[in-house]
Amino acid sequence: MKRIGVFICHCGVNIKGTVDVEKLTRDIAAYPGVAYIENYIFMCSEPGQKLIKETVIEHKLDGVVVAACSPTLHEMTFQDDLVEVNINRHQLEVANIREQCSWVHNDMEEATRKANLIIKTAIEKLRLNESLYPISAPLTKKVLIIGGGIAGIQAALDIADGGYEVILVEKSPSIGGHMIQLSETFPTLDCSQCIMTPKMVAINKQPNIKLYVNSEVESIEGFVGNFKVKINRKPQYVDPDKCTICDDCTDVCPVIVPSEYDEGLAWRKAIYIPFPQSIPATFTIDTENCLGFNPIACTKCRDICQPNAIDYDKKPETFEEEIGAVIVATGFDLYPVEKMAEYGYGKYPDVLNGLQFERILSATGPTEGEMHRPSDGKVPKEIVFIQCSGSRDPERHNPYCSRICCMYTLKHAKLYKHKVHDGQPYIFYIDIRSGGKRYEEFVQQAVTEEGIVYFRGKVARIYKEADKMIVSGIDTLTGKKIEIEADMVVLAQAIVPNFNAAKLINTLKLNTDENGFLIEAHPKLKPVESVQAGFYLAGTAQGPKDIPDTVSQASGAAAKVLALLSNDKIFHSPIVADVNTELCSGCGICVAACPYGARELDELAKVAIVNDVLCEGCGSCITVCPSSAAQQKNLSDEQVLNMIQIYTS
Repeated sequence: MKRIGVFICHCGVNIKGTVDVEKLTRDIAAYPGVAYIENYIFMCSEPGQKLIKETVIEHKLDGVVVAACSPTLHEMTFQDDLVEVNINRHQLEVANIREQCSWVHNDMEEATRKANLIIKTAIEKLRLNESLYPISAPLTKKVLIIGGGIAGIQAALDIADGGYEVILVEKSPSIGGHMIQLSETFPTLDCSQCIMTPKMVAINKQPNIKLYVNSEVESIEGFVGNFKVKINRKPQYVDPDKCTICDDCTDVCPVIVPSEYDEGLAWRKAIYIPFPQSIPATFTIDTENCLGFNPIACTKCRDICQPNAIDYDKKPETFEEEIGAVIVATGFDLYPVEKMAEYGYGKYPDVLNGLQFERILSATGPTEGEMHRPSDGKVPKEIVFIQCSGSRDPERHNPYCSRICCMYTLKHAKLYKHKVHDGQPYIFYIDIRSGGKRYEEFVQQAVTEEGIVYFRGKVARIYKEADKMIVSGIDTLTGKKIEIEADMVVLAQAIVPNFNAAKLINTLKLNTDENGFLIEAHPKLKPVESVQAGFYLAGTAQGPKDIPDTVSQASGAAAKVLALLSNDKIFHSPIVADVNTELCSGCGICVAACPYGARELDELAKVAIVNDVLCEGCGSCITVCPSSAAQQKNLSDEQVLNMIQIYTS
């Protein structure tokens, strides 16, 4: 029988305040197999760890139960302590008597009784624990980054500068994302393109980065350190090596469609470059709108192209890459204004969203930075800005805060005043959230010096009357009804996950929250890691955030990848679900049930086999196995039954 030591932590008063640790120590001391027991104020402290290590040696212990906080916090700490005294790390069990006991009870007697049971179940599990060792596999020192916005760009540059190869995949014909559409950025009012384009150029020149634009990830297989990815690249039909960017093709193209870059406020041709600073600077033919495809009905662009750079016969290409890790930076979209019945379902041209207003403010926008409203080109003398449009509205729209609307609405109002000095901006708000460096100063300066009028409340209705937009709402501070005849209305639409990312997220088998944003492994301790090993998160794909936070998170994800790639091998937990081949009937049910593709059927031997590196020990195979052939290491049926008996005896 194993000689088991039990160490009960007070966790200050977190445990001791609710659990009678002295009585618990006396009771557990009498339990069969417990060779030593001790309690201490902080087991995770240096003296606490020293106590455990010295006791293991002195009392020749074979296994240890630490009754403390959640194993997600300090299990590794105590496992490392055992390894230091030559005990296998899997001869440790953590009994969680804090989160699952002391924090959820007020009655000390009841909490102490429950803690007693939790510790005994840990002891029963430990009795049958095997000594296990990490599974190792080779590591491919290359990373895939999906998304060419500021998050993907920053992560790519950080990793490439660290000396590792990067595959950067962007669905659009150019990198840049939404940040390249902005006019200026808060709170410093830097020109967005001025600070963005150097990074875009660096992507193009960095030899460690291979850029795939107009491309999407088709599939990904494998496991952390050893993924195989297929990338589909749509043809752009223009050879960048031959194209001289003369622009003759756009002059003759007869098709005009709304420009995505200008958010539908300007037009582009069917053959186009997304914007002047596009990377790569290559023309693309929009096949959905070009007249020259299936069958060929117009060849004007090809006819005028002197270098013969246009080839209508180009086909989609599929590339296969081997990578070791993935950073997902798929970005955001704005909540469709068409869903806002109260704001006219998007039918009024002078009711814009925030990105459209950015384009009007921008020197590269449809009005070259001059303030004109879309419907008739008139200079707007009164503009109403509405915050939380589609955010913080659980009854009708999205329940969460989009985090950046308060600040960029204020920026919009300031920039409007800089362009139209006699103009009057009004802002409807719920409250002002300015939780960033120098954000509050930005707010105070605007309110005191720019003459911006704030109304606390939400707009009930927007409708058109003559050439005015009538904005009707209630000021909740005064209780008075407000009605403003505005020339233009700007909605701070909620940030939502990228509309085109849902299929990709499903392909990558990543988890999302109830709003569709990617879920991090831990909101505080693992904010850039996903639950899936080898996948990291960056930018607004994980949740609404501003540019500084996006860049910080991207660099954080890059740092995690650099740490991973600095190893020569990848190590995987040995807690996997094995197969007892004598019991396995070869039915294959577990193969279909495995969400990680870790199982396959040996057709010759008629048994299931497991790829240990792929198995995450989720237990899905165990629950469906009709012959109990699937068993998880260190959590066998016998161990589970022994633990249950503690509660039923």
